[in-house]
Amino acid sequence: MAIPPEIELLTLQINQILEETEQQTINGLTLTRQILDRFPENTLLIQFFAYLNSILLFAQTNKAQTQTILNELSAPDITIDEIQEAGEDLGTILGRVLETKVRLERIIERLEILR
Repeated sequence: MAIPPEIELLTLQINQILEETEQQTINGLTLTRQILDRFPENTLLIQFFAYLNSILLFAQTNKAQTQTILNELSAPDITIDEIQEAGEDLGTILGRVLETKVRLERIIERLEILR
């Protein structure tokens, strides 16, 4: 059975958001390092730096998980129930990815003020 177009679109959306998130995170890390040079003992900046690094790991993990789901959907003996479960799993991933993106944007806004 072919992968339903809705699931393909969902995986594309997840991967696109994760790519954007990774790029924003790298920019946020650069900005955080610059500010940390001026305020090396600032606990909040250190927390931001750690959180931003965890976002990079989060993005990599979710990309891999999304790819694993797609690989499982490519099996020739996949059932409708398994397809539905995969769609639900991808929906959950999308929710976590969007939530993380919003948090990231808030942190970057705060860092921009400190710049």
